[in-house]
Parts: sequence; C-alpha cells; structure tokens
Amino acid sequence: MTKKQKIIKMPKNLMRPIGQAVTEFKMITEGDRILLGLSGGKDSLTLLHALRHLQRHAPIQFSIAAITIDPEIEGFDPSRLKNYLAELDIPYFYESHDMTKQAEEQMKKDSFCSFCSRMKRGIMYSTARREGYNVLALGQHLDDLAESFLMSAFHGGQLRTMKANYTNQDGDIRIIRPMIYVRERQTTEFSKEVPLPVISDSCPACYAMPTEREHMKQLLAKEETHNSGLFSSLKSAISPLYSIKDAS
Repeated sequence: MTKKQKIIKMPKNLMRPIGQAVTEFKMITEGDRILLGLSGGKDSLTLLHALRHLQRHAPIQFSIAAITIDPEIEGFDPSRLKNYLAELDIPYFYESHDMTKQAEEQMKKDSFCSFCSRMKRGIMYSTARREGYNVLALGQHLDDLAESFLMSAFHGGQLRTMKANYTNQDGDIRIIRPMIYVRERQTTEFSKEVPLPVISDSCPACYAMPTEREHMKQLLAKEETHNSGLFSSLKSAISPLYSIKDAS
C-alpha cells in the first residue's frame, strides 16, 4: 500500500449488511476486476470505501477502479474527484459527454433522466470492455430498491425492482449492487462523519424539478414515521425480485 492511500475505518453497522449481500449473492469472485460507477454522491463514495475495505480483508483477490461521467450540465462539476481518487491511488476514468446536446439530438419520448441514465450505462459498459473490467458496481441501496418497486407497481403494473447481481444482455459484464441491504440514512451519516467529498445534487437537471422517485421517497418517509418496521417488511417482500437475474 502506498503512502498516498487513505485508510478510512468502516463502521460495522455499514459493512455488516454489505458483507451479507456480497456473500449471499456471490457478488465478488477471485480475480474479478471491478469498475465502480462513481457519481460523486454520498452512496457511490460510500461504496468506494466499502469495496476498498473488502479488498483489504476478503480472503480473495480482486481489483477496483472507478469511473465518473461528467454530463457537462451547468451547476454540476465532479472534476474535483480526480484529486481525491489520485490520493486513494485507485485507477480512475473520467469521461465528459454533453448529455444535453445528445438528448436534443437523440431523445424521443423518454424523460431526460431516463435518457441520461441509459447513456451513462452505455459509457460505463464501453469503458469496462476497453479497460478489461468484468464487473460493474453500482451504489443503489435498500431505499432505492423500495422506491423502484413502488414506481413499477404504481405506474407500470409490474412487480419489479433493481437486481442484486446479474449479467448484462451481451453476457460480458456482471452488474452488482453491494448495498441492497443498506439504508440511505447510513450512507448519509457515514459521508458526514468521514467526511466524504460529496458532489451535491449529482444531476441538477433532474433536481430542478421534483421527480416521481422523490415522490416515492417522501411517501415512504411519511409511512415509516407510523411504521418503524416498514423497510424490514419491504426487504422481505421484494427479496424474490432482486434475486431474479434478468437485466434491470
């Protein structure tokens, strides 16, 4: 380990659910080369340090790199992550793409958020292939999965949510979400305690207008004030869904 690398102590109450998910869904195997989608938000930064912790303590060998996609949207500048990743001595790929221009030229009926999300995923896939990474790690947590479940049920008439561990349609990249058992408040607390260099409002174009996901977040928060076991129940309810291996 180089002198430049920072070692951040990870709280047990955060690593316990991450370790459980990684083990239960066999997310990391010997020799995996993992590329982390690093938006600069509290969740992906938390996962970055969790993966570093696992790398130091797991009985298997695997490597980690990170990628940030700069959508070149006014008010959002993740470039300061470059120095942070350099201090951690982690291979880092920084891709700048004018998402607004691409949306104007290519977007049809989708929302900008959906279009941008698809474009970012494509860039992450192409970078992983080019650089030889076989696993893409994403930072969604239990709150995200619960929100996706409600959005799918309410608006799509389907019982779906994000998957824990699956292979993409081309069959060459595995996507993992090690924080599926972690609550958002845990990543919030961790990001403040360290503190982490969080990039506020990772997509100003989306935050400028309340989204359906934000509506679901508020709905769940209100319900949890009346039912402290809400997310425990939701975790049990959606567990058969995030173990399905189709792409999502």
